[in-house]
Amino acid sequence: MKLLLIYVAILFQKLNAQYPFRNVSLSFSERVEDLVSRLTLEEIASQMSRGGGGGDGGPELPIERLGIGKYRWDTECIHGDMVDNATAFPQSIGLAALFSPSLLKQVASAVSNEVRAFNNDYVRRGLYETHTGLNCFSPVINIMRHPLWGRNQETYGEDPYLSGTLARAFVEGLKGDNLRYYRANAVCKHFAAYNGPEDLPESRLSFNAQVPIRDLFTTFFPQFKECVKSGALGVMCSYNSVNGIPACANKMLLTDVLRNQWNFTGFVISDSGALEFMILNHKFTLSLEDAAVYSVLAGVNLELHAGQYARGVFDWLTNAVKDGKISEALLRERVKPLFYTRMKLGEFDPPSMNPYLQLNMSIIQSPAHRDLATLAAMESFVLLKNNGLLPLRQQFDTVAIVGPFVDNAEQQLGNYGPGINPAFTSTVKSGLAGLGRRVITESGCTNTLCLHYNSTKVKEAVRDADLVVVCLGTGPAIETENFDRSNMLLPGYQTQLLQDARNYALGKVLVLIFSGGPLDIRFAHSDPAVSAILTCFFPAQATGVALYNVLTNKMPESNPAGRLPFTWYASDDQVPAMVDYSMKNKTYRYFDGDPLFPFGYGLSYTQFQYASLQLTPSLIKAGENITATFKLTNTGTLAGAEVYQVYISWLNATVVTPMYQLVNFNRTMLQPGETQTLSAQITSEQMAVYIDGKGFIIEPGEIMVYVGGQLPGQKTQVPSNVLKAIFTITDSRH
Repeated sequence: MKLLLIYVAILFQKLNAQYPFRNVSLSFSERVEDLVSRLTLEEIASQMSRGGGGGDGGPELPIERLGIGKYRWDTECIHGDMVDNATAFPQSIGLAALFSPSLLKQVASAVSNEVRAFNNDYVRRGLYETHTGLNCFSPVINIMRHPLWGRNQETYGEDPYLSGTLARAFVEGLKGDNLRYYRANAVCKHFAAYNGPEDLPESRLSFNAQVPIRDLFTTFFPQFKECVKSGALGVMCSYNSVNGIPACANKMLLTDVLRNQWNFTGFVISDSGALEFMILNHKFTLSLEDAAVYSVLAGVNLELHAGQYARGVFDWLTNAVKDGKISEALLRERVKPLFYTRMKLGEFDPPSMNPYLQLNMSIIQSPAHRDLATLAAMESFVLLKNNGLLPLRQQFDTVAIVGPFVDNAEQQLGNYGPGINPAFTSTVKSGLAGLGRRVITESGCTNTLCLHYNSTKVKEAVRDADLVVVCLGTGPAIETENFDRSNMLLPGYQTQLLQDARNYALGKVLVLIFSGGPLDIRFAHSDPAVSAILTCFFPAQATGVALYNVLTNKMPESNPAGRLPFTWYASDDQVPAMVDYSMKNKTYRYFDGDPLFPFGYGLSYTQFQYASLQLTPSLIKAGENITATFKLTNTGTLAGAEVYQVYISWLNATVVTPMYQLVNFNRTMLQPGETQTLSAQITSEQMAVYIDGKGFIIEPGEIMVYVGGQLPGQKTQVPSNVLKAIFTITDSRH
């Protein structure tokens, strides 16, 4: 190994002498300029055409005359590196329920360490298959606009501010804290207005999202702006069209907004096959060459191929230059962010300079990572109902655990997760085995679809139980990429299973829900025979252990403090049309009905009280920030975390604004009787409203501020209170 390092150092010295792009004393930008100036047109087209995917989509071919090796761009890591044996953290929607940027950053950091360790091993062994790269096609920050969209589980929920704040935490966790290098790079996706449908009532590959401009800038763009401001060097353009133009050929999105308004200098990569589907599905153009031209002119740098054609769309870029449809100079500009990213990841520097090259396979599924996966799962659970059953304070004689999620490691994982490692995976069955002296388990269904149900076995299982745990939900078999849900009903015979458990159980009934979005559980919510409901999302490998800790309140961190990152609508009657992209009457910001559970909702085993709200200053000029200070007290008998939530509403706006808008939040732990004085800033940017033709403007007038542990003005409430106060803006500002 020592001789190898000496040889590599000598090789780098020789290359440095020959090529300035190897000179570490120069800036990355200077080195990129030199490198790109040495590429031929054919080499540029090749580098832009192999971002991954099927067919000839990757890896990047080596440029041997310059000493540039193979390169693989892609991996997926929304909740763990998408390879076998990686640590599987809760799916994104559960991570959103943490309402904790700091904990999400820890998760992203752990994921990034494993991504880099795997990549170091792959490169050492000369492996460049898919999902071996350092560019995570993550985070997914499309908002959860519709409760039946199949990819809701991959998102951070329905609020643009929450999504943007969590995107920042995730990006910073992936990057690491080295001032020169990124440990791994984030690719923010899918830009833009890709929020359903997948397949119902039409295909995402041809869907045209018709979005009012105000909704684009106030709902669909803010989280992407925050993601790129956080240092992400990649953005993925989406399958759909936006107002008639495919996203990957949409200059307004990729140049006017992303680059010119937000000053993004990284690369844009197409979603898998999106350039091909411009021809096959959108019928935007009929030739591969023209599809390449339109997308490059719009701002795409890299193609993710789907193999719909023998050659990728960007393989036609050389023809486009020769035909005079695009300039070679533009292609040279488009390829620069690709090599800048590779330099930030350390590819062209001596290995001794990059500390992340020291990460090895010993970090994969390390005890610290497994403990973090358990902590994240515990803190993601949302307690929806509790009639005194929880926390469990005794061992029961007989416990029955029934339902299709009793022992379902695959479906509890969520999509785009690591391969299941049985050695580190606990299910409901294994995790709750210690709750009773005798534990009976019965799935009742052959799978989560529950189209075949054995009522007799479920009734027998629950008949003599002191505690019945009913495990219901969807899983990736029902809601996932390519598949939307057709309604909010529990799948198949799951409602019947719940009714059987309730009717034949002698003891208490606890319902666990595993899903990426809301389900129609009005029956369980209103029925006094159902003592408690806990929604778990998809907790992944630590499911069983985390559940045991939370149900028994094993430690202060296991007192439930997850909060809903979406509106839990009551039934299909409240669900809008999937294809309607106006935000009217959608999400907590505009919905004027009574949901079953509101955004930000979640119960605890203890109680909290808010007091002494002050706004400083309360009279401001446009462009100034204010600070809200308040006291928070744990008035209960158990230690627990509270998620404080700060909302505003505009009292004098001249345009349509949200009824409420989240502007600050965090999770804080309090001991019984403890009082903390907390502060939350509201920035001037958050006070602005969007006016068509003018952009964001801060208008004079009054803004109401609400501080508490819940969304104000809701029929379903948590036990704590909400404080409110008003501040006044005296003038306007663009």
